Amino acid sequence: MPVSPDITSPMLSAPLRAELRRDVLRGLGSPQKWLPPKWLYDATGSELFEQITVLPDYYPFPAERALLESCSGAIAEASGARTLIELGSGASEKSRLLLNALRARQLGTAYVPVDVSSSALSQAADALRAEYPGLTVAPVLADFTADLELPPVEGPRLVAFLGGTFGNLLPAERAVFLRTLRSQLAPSDGLLLGCDLIKDPAVIRAAYDDPTGVTGAFSKNVLTVLNREFDGDFDLAAFDHAVLWDSHNQWIEMRLRSRHRQTVTLRGLGLAVTFAAGEDLRTEISAKFEPDRLAAEVRAAGLEISRLWTEPTHHYGLALISPAHDRAVDAVRPRLGEDVG
Repeated sequence: MPVSPDITSPMLSAPLRAELRRDVLRGLGSPQKWLPPKWLYDATGSELFEQITVLPDYYPFPAERALLESCSGAIAEASGARTLIELGSGASEKSRLLLNALRARQLGTAYVPVDVSSSALSQAADALRAEYPGLTVAPVLADFTADLELPPVEGPRLVAFLGGTFGNLLPAERAVFLRTLRSQLAPSDGLLLGCDLIKDPAVIRAAYDDPTGVTGAFSKNVLTVLNREFDGDFDLAAFDHAVLWDSHNQWIEMRLRSRHRQTVTLRGLGLAVTFAAGEDLRTEISAKFEPDRLAAEVRAAGLEISRLWTEPTHHYGLALISPAHDRAVDAVRPRLGEDVG
């Protein structure tokens, strides 16, 4: 699930509303209607996502946490990081596992959470300062998906991008993200990337389409956001939650499917949008990766996977990535469960 903007207040700030306006006009005006997944997360959406993370079939959250619990020591040892930078930090829950491992090795003197939610940053920073005396906590309020800029802090730096958020980006967006990050990494810096791996599509679909309807309510919540922000008249009951596995692109899509022909008005935008019966509005993609494919994307950006950890089911992975050296990296082809380098 993606990093979210700070939309917990009843109404968006002017800059965020302008950003949402651009996304709505682009996405709802496209032949295949879509909206960026970050707009799913107002206070209600964030609460619904917390419920999703504890559903029996939602494997990404517990799988990544289990990996961090078992591998944080090896990650700390391999990275030697003095500063941990976390993109989309939220409550910084999983970062504590990394901080504990780094500080146990007299590392981890600074933590830089990067998020677009000022309230989440403030709360997490206060809590971490209290929990870790002597730790420098320097929060950065920014949308790294739009403008990634690493702070000039003490290195080596380890950039953590967890939660499978990398898979919410389209391939072109992933390429831009990796190239931009590579241009700012020093030779001793690294990237810790949480990545959902290819598996039985039935397992993937179950994680995004629970029988209790929580995921459907989460997906529909974007319509509530549009109604609130732009005086809209979306009828949530007129849309069904639908999940599609795209085997060609190797990603899951969450969609809202119109139950009948209808026209929705967003009065605040002066916009009327017509949906045909059965027409879909895509609210999220979540790409799943084969190790070779992930290594190729990383390599194309001038980076290389040095180590890849997976949990016993091979459902999820943590990749430690570094700037590529002059030597050929084509031979670096990590396999499931294998450490490389």
